[in-house]
Amino acid sequence: MVAPRRLGRDFRWLLASSWTSNVGDGIALAASPLLIASMTDSPVLVASGAVMQFLPWLLFGLHAGAIADRVDRRVLIMLANSTRALVLVGLCVFLVTGAASIWIVLAVAFVYGCAEVFVDTTSSTLLPMMVRKADLGVGNARLQAGFLVANQFGGPPLGAFLFALGSFWPFAVQAICVALAVVLISRIATSRVVPAHEDRRRTAVHTDIAEGVRWLWGNPPVRTLVIIILTFNITWAAPWGVLVLYATEHLQMGPVGYGALTTASAVGGLLATVSFGWLERRFSFTALMRVCLSAEVLMHLAFALTTSGGVALVIMFAFGAYAFVWGTISTTVRQRLVPHGLQGRIASVNMVGVFGGLVIGQALGGVIAQVWGLTAPWWFAFVGAALTLLLVWRPISHIAAARPAADEDAAAEG
Repeated sequence: MVAPRRLGRDFRWLLASSWTSNVGDGIALAASPLLIASMTDSPVLVASGAVMQFLPWLLFGLHAGAIADRVDRRVLIMLANSTRALVLVGLCVFLVTGAASIWIVLAVAFVYGCAEVFVDTTSSTLLPMMVRKADLGVGNARLQAGFLVANQFGGPPLGAFLFALGSFWPFAVQAICVALAVVLISRIATSRVVPAHEDRRRTAVHTDIAEGVRWLWGNPPVRTLVIIILTFNITWAAPWGVLVLYATEHLQMGPVGYGALTTASAVGGLLATVSFGWLERRFSFTALMRVCLSAEVLMHLAFALTTSGGVALVIMFAFGAYAFVWGTISTTVRQRLVPHGLQGRIASVNMVGVFGGLVIGQALGGVIAQVWGLTAPWWFAFVGAALTLLLVWRPISHIAAARPAADEDAAAEG
């Protein structure tokens, strides 16, 4: 069953909104690079389109988390998604009238990305308010399944097809998807955090951010989890930043083969989606987290050693499976351990760590590949991930066994 009845009506509205929004984002995943490439052949400008995806996180991620913890979260998501829809409508107008330029497209990408920071940060705080802590794993798995199916599988081919019909069509359809997501999220009943002292004087946003960072630093399980995610994103991003060159030049797979690698990863993720409930019932989170991180280390080593495209596809399939399991578990553990009133701020710190790791890793990977060759980033990732795993092997058990936040079940059942 896609949405078990025990998860409640609010969860079904959240799931429908998330899946719908992911269709639109998947369309843009293919259409946005095509649009930019049709306007310029400058590598710097083409790369700038990708930069617009993570720069807003580094600039506004922490603020988005603080704001999500002080306002009605459903309303914030609706406002941010409405902004995204309006920005897309404006882009369509520019494209239809022929007034669009590369600078307008990059500006649209930046504004859209800023609104997306608020949507993604706030959306991640809703699930713990809707379901019991025992059901967070299943809930996160269903949300991730929508990301895989809509964002990774269905959206990109549809985006490329629509772009072939006309440059504005994919963004018009994306705007419709985002607008529909606004309607669906509006049906959620519970979305506002009630502070312990409702009448306290409103603090400044930077004060709220500092409070969240202090809480995180003083909570060893959550702090260690965030550090693990930051470190493994650095090691993961180093080779991933040059994956297209590794696939086409080192493995001689060509453009189609490179696309097949990402597809293999998504297929592995879908398999994990089907089996996550079974895994959660039979294995502890400690065991699963250790297996996933160990598989990450072995994945880097396997890519460093192989020269076969077929072997690379098998590795990517396995990567998609364990990466999905890790992502679901790490999100579930964090949501269980963080009080409702801090969910936005801690989620935003986590996401800033993710995108900060991607920036650092991609920068390192490009330099390493330039100096030592296309397999060198994989060796760097293997050594870095292996050393990190040795350091966190024992603390992982403390993360998974940490006491959940006391307000989880009361809020979900109230």
